[in-house]
Amino acid sequence: MEKTIENMFPIMDVEHDCIISKQGDVTIVFRADLPEIFTLSDQEYETFHQTWVKAIKILPKFSIFHKQDWFLDSSYTADFTKEDTSFLSRSSERFFNERPFLEHSCYIMLTKKPAGRKTSTSLFSSLLRTTVVPEETLKPQLLQEFLDSAGQFQRILEDSGFVQLTRLKEEALKSHQDKLGLIERYFYLADKADDLIINDLKFDEGLRVGDKYCQLYTLADAEDLPALCGSRINYDKYSTDKTKFSVGFASTLGQLLSCNHIYNQYVFIEDAQKTLQKLESKRLRLQSLSAYSRENTISRDATNDFLNEAIGQQRLPVKAHFNVLAWTDTKEELKDLKNMISSAIAQMDAVAKQETVGAPQIYWAGIPGNAADFPMNDTFDTFAEQATCFFNLETGYRSSISPFGIRLGDRLTGKPVHVDISDEPMATGIITNRNKFILGPSGSGKSFFTNHMERSYYEQNTHIVLVDVGHSYKGLCDMVNGYYFTYTTENPIRFNPFFIGEGDALDTEKKESIKTLLLALWKKDDESFRRSEYVALSNVIAGYYSHLEAKDDLFPGFNSFYEFLRDEYVQVLKDDHVKERDFDIDNFLYVLRPYYEGGEFDYLLNATENLDLLQERFIVFELDNIKDHPILFPVVTIIIMEVFINKMRKMKGIRKTILIEEAWKALMKEGFAEYIKYLFKTVRKFFGEAIVVTQDIEDIISSPVVKQAIVNNSDCKILLDQSKYQNKFDQIQELLGLTDKEKALVLSMNKANDPSRKYKEVFISLGGTQSKVYRTEVSLEEYLVYTTEETEKVKVQAYAKKFDGDIKKGIAALANDIRNGI
Repeated sequence: MEKTIENMFPIMDVEHDCIISKQGDVTIVFRADLPEIFTLSDQEYETFHQTWVKAIKILPKFSIFHKQDWFLDSSYTADFTKEDTSFLSRSSERFFNERPFLEHSCYIMLTKKPAGRKTSTSLFSSLLRTTVVPEETLKPQLLQEFLDSAGQFQRILEDSGFVQLTRLKEEALKSHQDKLGLIERYFYLADKADDLIINDLKFDEGLRVGDKYCQLYTLADAEDLPALCGSRINYDKYSTDKTKFSVGFASTLGQLLSCNHIYNQYVFIEDAQKTLQKLESKRLRLQSLSAYSRENTISRDATNDFLNEAIGQQRLPVKAHFNVLAWTDTKEELKDLKNMISSAIAQMDAVAKQETVGAPQIYWAGIPGNAADFPMNDTFDTFAEQATCFFNLETGYRSSISPFGIRLGDRLTGKPVHVDISDEPMATGIITNRNKFILGPSGSGKSFFTNHMERSYYEQNTHIVLVDVGHSYKGLCDMVNGYYFTYTTENPIRFNPFFIGEGDALDTEKKESIKTLLLALWKKDDESFRRSEYVALSNVIAGYYSHLEAKDDLFPGFNSFYEFLRDEYVQVLKDDHVKERDFDIDNFLYVLRPYYEGGEFDYLLNATENLDLLQERFIVFELDNIKDHPILFPVVTIIIMEVFINKMRKMKGIRKTILIEEAWKALMKEGFAEYIKYLFKTVRKFFGEAIVVTQDIEDIISSPVVKQAIVNNSDCKILLDQSKYQNKFDQIQELLGLTDKEKALVLSMNKANDPSRKYKEVFISLGGTQSKVYRTEVSLEEYLVYTTEETEKVKVQAYAKKFDGDIKKGIAALANDIRNGI
């Protein structure tokens, strides 16, 4: 006799956002957002595990917990529709286009069986019945009690802070004309909700759904289960001699199993009292038979231990079942699937059982809302504490919804993720400032990461000031057409602190910055200045700018300022009878003479180009050649301070960033520690962030300024490969205030990188509460812009010259030649 799927199908309808089966079972479905993989500590895994136990225990008897984790082979789809996308962003989109990754979605289904419902077995399934008729329907008050329990279940899980549950409504459960609901999507194992192809089911030669060849592996027999289970296991790939890296106990069947699969986790909550009575009867039978067989004696002792634990420790006895349903479009790949899944289950110290005869019934019971039809002969007795150890606890990396951020890579696959390490954590209270401290030894990819971060910031309209020693940002500065200040004999560094650009004004801050500069030129660090000298400088600055207003043809600069002092202000001092002891104008002119036309440093303060630094969004001060110069370095650092503080106070509502590379060590020598302290404590009030980069832990230890001002006021700590320091990392951990979880994350960097791809990993800690390791993986074009290798930089410049200095065209041509092996 023919059977139609319509008659056999166990689901009757979806009403009031509940799935109703033909046997009268009611199912509520939640979508769960789980923690990201590689982000939980040992203690957090244990806490999360206990949360699941509490949530399971709140469910009423004759209910079923069914957790269904979907892992689908997907690929990143590039977005080329944005018109304002930059050259490097387009290169990045092309690079990551079709990057494979495992897309995860998790559904939790809570099913309440009606009283008196018959238990299903492999021989008694709705798939095999001739008629399907509900024996009874639920009473309204019983349904309400179940909904209340589900609400408590949801509250317990969400209050833990690890998981967020969203109740699925009718439109997500039922199919529509242009979209598959969850029920039909499972039935056809559809990759996407808009995959509207109807598939056939075949059970004659294994399990086939349309053109998908399926295999089902179960954990259903207590003999095949591991002797010990827990909330977590060590992940050897990322562990070191000093640290043990943790993942969830069942992670090998989740995010770490890279194939199309569904991981089903079932917990059946029956009448605990009746279960214990049955086991007690079983124990008595085994007791009477124990004299005839050693197996009976062992079974009796095991049953006795189970009963003692259930009653003595108030455990909840449940039945459980776990299975992996994997599929492929190619029959030849089935062997690879078997090896992968068997290996994954073996890593849990369990034995994989491939279901053949019973596979159709187990697959059928996996239909959302049909868990009550699960064949109970394929379950095992256990406690809620042990059953929840086998839950998949993690998902893949998620992108931030914030519009601001940087592009980094998922640690497992390199899938691009949008990461906000500034605004979103500030808004959620994870951090209280946007300052960043970056630590990474030479060769760890430190300059690479900072280039990538600053480029991302620039493209999002940030004003950036970089202080460097080593030409790490020359390529990026050329790419964005920024200002690059550096010293060479042929082209010495030039500024003009007297120039007032568009949008700027001669306000108190401008006057104070010029006064500070003049005092630094005039007095040594150990020389103090008198009040009368300070007043005289105020007067001379005011007089000079009045003089400029009167003479339109006069260009502001140190030359015209010096001439005003020498030719006009001297007479003003005589007329006012200012005595030499109050302001020694002759000494002042003599000391400042080297900066005037014809003097040794006449180029320094008389620039006629690159003047409007307030409006310029990307400025690099390269100090390598002058960091030890007794005259130039102090002057340049004062100008750098003036430039950034001017931006900080005047660019209202605009993000601004100052990044100080290794130059901060030289800044400390010149006594600018107080400025650094002021910057790190104040910049957050002006929508800004200060970033300090260093490569040696000794620098942190030896500098109290870094230790106190910089580290303590940087809520975002970024570390690159620390394998060189793993034997003395305890010192770094203490200084930076890192937790043991963060220590394990830091020391796991670059230990299991994909050998087929070129990238370095980076650790980011936000406020000590959110920590993650990402890939810094970029396109070839981005690499050529960021590279600090001298030979590669020379090549980039040579190609740019071929295109009349157009660095974009040069890099595009060079990248094309490299890909073609030229």
